[in-house]
Amino acid sequence: MNIHEYQGKEILRSYGVSVPNGRVAFTVEEAVEAAKELGSSVCVVKAQIHAGGRGKAGGVKVAKSLEEVRTYASELLGKVLVTHQTGPEGKEVKRLLIEEGCDIKKEYYIGLVVDRATSRVVLMGSEEGGTEIEEVAAKTPEKIFKEYIDPAVGLQAFQARRMAFNINIPKELVNQAVKFMLGLYQVFVEKDCSIAEINPLVVTGDGKVMALDAKLNFDSNALYRHKDILEYRDLDEEDPKEIEASKYDLNYISLDGNIGCMVNGAGLAMATMDIIKYYGGEPANFLDVGGGATTEKVTEAFKIILSDPKVKGIFVNIFGGIMKCDVIANGIVEATKQVGLNLPLVVRLEGTNVELGKKILEESGLNITAAESMADGAQKIVSLVS
Repeated sequence: MNIHEYQGKEILRSYGVSVPNGRVAFTVEEAVEAAKELGSSVCVVKAQIHAGGRGKAGGVKVAKSLEEVRTYASELLGKVLVTHQTGPEGKEVKRLLIEEGCDIKKEYYIGLVVDRATSRVVLMGSEEGGTEIEEVAAKTPEKIFKEYIDPAVGLQAFQARRMAFNINIPKELVNQAVKFMLGLYQVFVEKDCSIAEINPLVVTGDGKVMALDAKLNFDSNALYRHKDILEYRDLDEEDPKEIEASKYDLNYISLDGNIGCMVNGAGLAMATMDIIKYYGGEPANFLDVGGGATTEKVTEAFKIILSDPKVKGIFVNIFGGIMKCDVIANGIVEATKQVGLNLPLVVRLEGTNVELGKKILEESGLNITAAESMADGAQKIVSLVS
């Protein structure tokens, strides 16, 4: 789950991690009022969307008066920002962060992620802050430093100090930087983050080390432990189909293609998308109905796929182990009756109760194309939608 920058900073502040003072605003008047409360000679007006690259897209403005705050807030609220992370459709700005300006001397990068190769949390840092870390990694990988953290003891002060020296934090501010990193690690672990990225971390003219930006993402599987984090969820920033899928415990991600996929198991779902691409098609979604799906769950999955206007055909690819093929078949029949399916539908069933499943589909009277294998099914659906 993603949250907004201002929400991430609220969490960091509660852990003693230094961030600039700021207020969230949903209207132009609220933005002006927030700037008055801050009382800073310079304010930064920041668009709040779940995407990086806002500055380059014109979503961050520096205001030197209340009138400029009003002007920039008017420009940004309701504007559709297109960044390298939003895709060409962009995202509408519905809230702003009004933040006090600060005298930036130098920008750095600090981030915490889970490294799958070592199964450990890794602290990453670079003195090349303010730019995409992927760009730094590609062009000057020697400028990225890493500290692998032992889960038994957590991030140690000596590791944070070594990172501070490696990324050339001024010597007199190293202790501040160490405190910052230790606090950030505490947030990462205690709040079950998947990413905690500070870009940029800044050193200011008055000798402070603080997070000028904050990106916190959370492991959705751990949200049951964090009701406070769940309250930060902004449904306006999420795909309505993905929201609906989450109600039924379906793993759904919307894509740009025209072939809807319904599969059980994440690995098989990935392979299904790959084989559709291999035969020249474009998947419209990733959808894993899971191992314990019911007829109702399958029906809802079908409805979600069909709610995407881009979908021109559906490929159901089920390997029944825990999931029984007859349950899937009943779900398909029920869904097609409820939504009045008139798109090409290719079904490949294999595994537990497969013969019963095939019989249910055959006797349904529906226009279903049977497939004998994954490759056969992919070829058939691609030819039917092209």
